[in-house]
Amino acid sequence: MASAAWEDLQLFLHVANEGGLSGAAARTGLSAPTIGRRMLNLERVTGRKLFIRSQQGYRLAHDGAILYEHVRAMQKAADSIAEWHKDAFALPIVSVASNGWLAPFIAEHSDRLRGPNDQFRLCCKEAHLGLDLTFREADVAILGDAPANGNLALRRSVTVRYAPYRSRHMPDHARERWISLGTESSYSPADRWVFENREAKIHTWTTAPHLLLRLIRAGEGTGVLPLFAGDAEPALERAGEVIAELEHALFIVANDDDRHRPEVRLVIERLAALLRLNEALFSGQVAALAQ
Repeated sequence: MASAAWEDLQLFLHVANEGGLSGAAARTGLSAPTIGRRMLNLERVTGRKLFIRSQQGYRLAHDGAILYEHVRAMQKAADSIAEWHKDAFALPIVSVASNGWLAPFIAEHSDRLRGPNDQFRLCCKEAHLGLDLTFREADVAILGDAPANGNLALRRSVTVRYAPYRSRHMPDHARERWISLGTESSYSPADRWVFENREAKIHTWTTAPHLLLRLIRAGEGTGVLPLFAGDAEPALERAGEVIAELEHALFIVANDDDRHRPEVRLVIERLAALLRLNEALFSGQVAALAQ
């Protein structure tokens, strides 16, 4: 049975459903003699009598009825796989990767990247350390450093600045406390700044940017945030001046081959426009998201 061809099993279904060779020939476009030979061969391969042949047509034998149920289940599974495949690849995907601070901003403005009539799907993801666009880990990435090598195309975008923040309602006992990202999840100078400059005063740490923001908002201490994230939080206030040495540009990066895909090129242009529209937010000149 292992050597029975799937095409012959599908043909077997047609013969069984149509009750003979003529009907199966009309359904498949194959000649009746060809179908007859293939059914004989299927019986030899399976070692079972599958049909009772007569002038009235082909009627399933006992073993044929058993095989029919098996093949019908196989066909149903094959149809489900085909439908799943069709749904998954009906539209191209454009994946956009950015760091833990920028990813929520991109997600909140995803309507700026894809309009209601655009024929592509969008994947918003967080960029991990060592993200490699050469191997298509993302179609487009927004990075804080320009890649040094690789077959990549990059566009310089807005400048990001950072400052210390605290809750507007921070209790007095927490005024000297600091909160930091853990060293195992600190990938940039901004992530490491508190450990490198306020280590003795660190009272709480976390492994995720979104948790750092929530801990600061809860009044657990002071922490360093990008201005576009900190200034957008009404419950927070700056606890010091902008930290000049942490300032850096953002770069929109794509594989040089992929950037020519129409949907990728469109997303790159819209990302550039979105960041440019919010340039004052990233530099700290305004305290609300541009709409």
